[in-house]
Amino acid sequence: MKTHIQNLLNQQKDYIRDTYRHLHANPELSFEEYETAAFVCNELDKMQIPYQSGIAGTGILARVEGRNPEKRYIALRADMDALPVCETVDVAWKSKNENVMHACGHDAHTACLLGAAAVLNQIRDEFEGTVLLVFQPGEEKAPGGARLMLEAGLFDEYKPELIIAQHVSVDFPTGTMAFLSGKIMASADEIHVKIKGTGGHGALPHLLNDTVLATAQTLVSLQQVKSRLCSPLTPMVLTFGKLIAAGAQNIIPHEVQLSGTLRTFDEKWRYEAIAHIRRIITETTSAYGCSADIDIPDGYPCVINDVEITQKARAFAEEWVGKENTLTLEPRTTSEDFAFYTQKYPATFYRFGVSGEVNADSGGLHTSTFRIDEEGLQTGAGGMAWIAYSFLKI
Repeated sequence: MKTHIQNLLNQQKDYIRDTYRHLHANPELSFEEYETAAFVCNELDKMQIPYQSGIAGTGILARVEGRNPEKRYIALRADMDALPVCETVDVAWKSKNENVMHACGHDAHTACLLGAAAVLNQIRDEFEGTVLLVFQPGEEKAPGGARLMLEAGLFDEYKPELIIAQHVSVDFPTGTMAFLSGKIMASADEIHVKIKGTGGHGALPHLLNDTVLATAQTLVSLQQVKSRLCSPLTPMVLTFGKLIAAGAQNIIPHEVQLSGTLRTFDEKWRYEAIAHIRRIITETTSAYGCSADIDIPDGYPCVINDVEITQKARAFAEEWVGKENTLTLEPRTTSEDFAFYTQKYPATFYRFGVSGEVNADSGGLHTSTFRIDEEGLQTGAGGMAWIAYSFLKI
């Protein structure tokens, strides 16, 4: 059967590559994936695969039905959104949309899932049950398309016994797949703060509230959340990457904006840390005669890979790419809204390598120079099809 699937995959190679290039050239931001969703629906129509569209806006749930389609359900997920990045890679399929780029590989994920769907649809008599295909919007933007699709009743009618997702990786060579059980990605919460006071002339600081100084001291004070309030055994990152003090050399502004992110692998500590962050911001700014508007929306939880499902998926991957090309992940403090699926269903989230000679100088994820080795698309599509078939084979 493996040889048969490989032959079918080879027949789809140009299709998967062309699909990837089309999606890469036409990226859309989170929750604005209208043309992308229309393209996916059109491809599913060509394959005669039934689907529901418009879930949480642009989300799609399709079904490849094998024998006894109601006996079992498993789900495969791909995200569709792009990032607000201006692409600087000079390729024929470069982004046509200014300041929008598939800098995280979601175009590859969608192309691979469509390729896997094409293969699975041709061997549907060889497995029992139904493969659910989830094309998801808004992975890059809170509250997360995964959360919104689940809240919209994504699996109310078809309840999967497990769900699988994959992600490109320029850290691994093309032709490889990498797995890890347990907590593999951190939770993520956005922190947005407006520090307010009475600004004015920089030469007369005694007549106003120094919002810039209050912000600077707040940033310094917040470091104790990691260094003194968090257990040394608990992984955590607290980073602030945005600070806007739109005054001048002699003008202290009325308001300073501050934004950052909190990452951790401990859900209990996550909420304790948020409480500490709120308290420190409030008390520090108050000491400088300022006030703070604090917005910390509920973000993404940790991605937790089910041990049994991940071990099985890894074993299937070894059959597909070979034991020597089946690698082990390390936990990352990056985040993924796939976490919401892992809270409800046994799941595994793995990575497939897209690093080759053609993109040896590529930037990392979320950079303007990010590029994949397109040969990796065969691993992405084939690996997903093989794993799904292996879970459901007769």
